[in-house]
Formats: sequence, structure tokens, C-alpha cells
Amino acid sequence: MTDRDPNRVIIFDTTLRDGEQSPGCSMTPDEKLRVARALADLGVDVIEAGFPAASRGDWESVNAIARQVRGPIVCGLARCNRDDIEKAWTAVRDAARPRIHVFLATSAIHREHKLNMAKEEIIRTAAEGVGLARSLCKDVEFSPEDASRTELDFLTEVVQAAVDAGATTINVPDTVGYTTPQEFHETFAHLRRHVRGANRVTFSVHCHDDLGMAVANSLSAVLGGARQIECTINGIGERAGNCSLEEVVMAMRTREPVFGVRTGIHTERLYPTCRLVSSITGMPIPRNKAVIGENAFAHESGIHQHGMLRHASTYEIMRPRDVGLSRTNLVLGKHSGRHAFRERVKELGFELEEAELNRVFERFKSLADRKKELFDGDIEALVLNLDTESGGPWFLEVLDAVSRTGASSSALVRLRHADGGSLERRCTGDGPVDAAFKAIEELTGTPVVLRKFEVRSVSRGEDAQGEALVTVEYNGRLHRGSSVTTDIVESGVRAFLEVINRIELGRQSGRAGSEGRSEARVAQAAV
Repeated sequence: MTDRDPNRVIIFDTTLRDGEQSPGCSMTPDEKLRVARALADLGVDVIEAGFPAASRGDWESVNAIARQVRGPIVCGLARCNRDDIEKAWTAVRDAARPRIHVFLATSAIHREHKLNMAKEEIIRTAAEGVGLARSLCKDVEFSPEDASRTELDFLTEVVQAAVDAGATTINVPDTVGYTTPQEFHETFAHLRRHVRGANRVTFSVHCHDDLGMAVANSLSAVLGGARQIECTINGIGERAGNCSLEEVVMAMRTREPVFGVRTGIHTERLYPTCRLVSSITGMPIPRNKAVIGENAFAHESGIHQHGMLRHASTYEIMRPRDVGLSRTNLVLGKHSGRHAFRERVKELGFELEEAELNRVFERFKSLADRKKELFDGDIEALVLNLDTESGGPWFLEVLDAVSRTGASSSALVRLRHADGGSLERRCTGDGPVDAAFKAIEELTGTPVVLRKFEVRSVSRGEDAQGEALVTVEYNGRLHRGSSVTTDIVESGVRAFLEVINRIELGRQSGRAGSEGRSEARVAQAAV
């Protein structure tokens, strides 16, 4: 080990890099900054901000996070080649604590079918890549891609070359979610025994969830000597996702006598951070999701309820407040003041600037005029949808939707453009939402393919707010939007308009549809 505390596990969050690779989970630069700031408040040690060589947009997002987010190490991913490494360095060098993360595939199947490289060439390339990165940055991480399917002796040789070249962290990825806890424990134990200088580096684990064992494999690696875990909020990521940050952190906290380690995560911020990422990515948290799901602390069985009334520990191994979950039901009403509202927002785990608080409070007062009772879910929805439609260029002025049994529905939509003009169109469709979507497409001149439309309640009661999530395809790329109002048709229309605005802004910047799965973007998906 290094001179770090041997019982402290580094939490390396890759939500903004690996997590964003989930289909439909791409984020705007502003959204990435918002998530990065939330991760810093959560207490993560490392933020993998992106893959700078993948596109100009990725480079700009990584660079913005490096310049504006303080606290965690800011890391950029790179393949073992000069162009990637130099781009990664220019993106992260403004960070107070920068890191370059280089990777190269090592398994037999990747050597033969992807790289067409011999073992000796892989060892040399890995050493050269790490050496170049180390000449630029003192903190360098190396990952042998598909390590869990790499011959153990060869894996040891590659890791040895990376350590000799100056790597400070060695990450061992289970790239395709193939390994098992016992196998991975043995892998880490073997590397720590046989790599010279192993005590000078931090061993890291990066697991995917293809067989549902990402968290278990990561915890097993910790028992084998790993002291960094790479994970994502809500476990989002390529295919079945990554190791879930909230699950692995609470496992180590709840079973500290077993693992004998701790993290620097402020666990009471887990729930608001998970909700924020869910809102931004449009990936709802399943009700039965471990740790932060709606049912995680719900008890319906009579026997369970009886036990809970006697003592909470009978059926709860964690306290809801430990992960930031509130048990408050009725919160505030239309006569509640700004101070009470501010305190409730803080209790829910959200930090807002004064201008943001003012905007949310005005929306709260407007909502309170339409709803008899407001709950925590209502306030969360207002905060999480703070930026919806704020940027235009299209704004909804009028929506008049009519639904008829046994006949076509219709919708009249009037939009105002940021340039000042207004346009109006009435269309018919298979339901009022379909009719309104058609009208918006015609008014904006942006034809899209609707891939997913979901509506869910964010609170309770007949007047509950409905959150609409819309995913469309445009120029071969998925785009997502969301909105929350008490009218589910209006929510759907505003979410659809948000998608159209994102596409329009992308076209104006010349990037819409141009940041597809380039060679670099495909390469990062495998780490």
C-alpha cells in the first residue's frame, strides 16, 4: 500500500463516463456539471468526468468539471496512445487534483479479435502509455481491459509493466461481468503477492453487472486487498450497468465488522444524489431498488409491521435517515413561508443558490394554489426539474387538448420562439398526447421517432404531480426529456418540447448527430 490509511476505500465514481453510456442517458454539459457538484458534495474521492478523445463535446465537459469542481480528484480516460493521453491531460490539467486513466485490452479474445496484438506488444504498449501519462501527470491509473478473462500469469506481467512505468493505481476490471466473487478475490490476492512494488500502488476494482454480481464482486475484491471501488450512481452503465455506489457503500458501512474498511461518503446525501441522477438521465429508480428504492424501507406484512412497531431493527438493517430518506408525509401548504420552504429543501438534502431557491419557491407557490396538500415528492420534483425548459429556444404558450371516445383526439399548440415570433398548429392523433406531439414536430420542423413515453406519480393523492419521461431518436441518436406538472398531458408535452429544444440547440452548435459512436467512443464502452 501507499502511505494512505489501509482501512480507507477510495470511491471512484464513473457516472459521468461509464454511466452515461447507458442508452438514452447522455447528459448536456450543464447537467454533467450539476451531477459533478452533487458527487463532490456526496464525498466521492474521484470523479471520472469523461473520455476527452471521444469528441470535442466530451473534452469540453471534462475540462469544465476540472476547472469548476473542487474537492475530488478529476480523472479523464484515455487509450494507450499519445493523442488520447495528451487530450486527456489538456482536459484535466486545470483540476486541483488531476488524474489520467489509461487502458489497454489484455484478454486472449481481445488480443485476437480486437487488437490483433501479441502479448509482448501489449506489455510494451501498456508501459509506454503509462510512462507518457506519468510524464504529464503524477497521478496515473492503468486498467487492463477484460482483466477477469485474462490469463492470470499474463495479467501479472502487464500489471508489473504498468507499475514499473509509474502507475499509481492499478484497476482490475470485470469488463463483461463474467467473474465470480471467489475468483475475483483470488485474482487480487495473487496480484498483491506476485507484483513487485504492489505495496506502492492502490489496487482498484471495476465491475459490470451482467450476471448480477457487480456489488458482490467488488466487495470480494476489497477482501482481496482492493482499496478503490469504481462505481456509478444507481448502478447505471453499459448493458446491465455497473457496481452501484449506494449499494456497495452501505454494504461496507452496515457490515463494517466484516469488511473492516470505511469510506468518505456522506451517506445522508445518497438519496438526493440518486434522485438527481435519475431525473437528469430519465432512468427511474425501481421501487424495489436496494438502499434507495421506494420500497427499501416500506413494510406491508402484518408480522413485519408488528416487529417494526416494537423495534425498528427487527426488519431494518439501516435507518432511512442514514441514506437521506425522509419519513415526513404532509410537508407544506400555500401559506408556508420562504424560510420554512428553505429548511425543508435542506432537510431533503438539496443545496440551492439564492436565485435557484427563489425560482423554485415561486413554482412551489404556484403549485400550492392547485394542490390541497404538498408532499416531499412534490418538492423533490420542483428542485430536480429546476432547469426544465429554461433555455428554449421554443416555449409553450397554449395547449388545448381534446380527447374523444371512439374518435380521433385533437390538440392545439401555440409555441413562442426565442426570436420573438409565435406559431400555432392544430393536429389530430391517437390520443391528445400524440396529437400534441405531431403539432410540435410540424411547428418546429423537427421530425423525430418516439422510442419511449412514460408517466409516473411523484407524490400521492388525486391531485398528485405526474412526471413524464420522453425518449426520441433523431439522426440515429437518442435524446431524452422530462417534465413534472399536475396535468399529465401537459407534462408529456413539456417533456417532448424539452427534447426538441435539446436537438435544436445541438443543431445550432453543429454537434447534433455528429457525436455518434466514433472509434474512440466505442473503445471507452469496453472498460
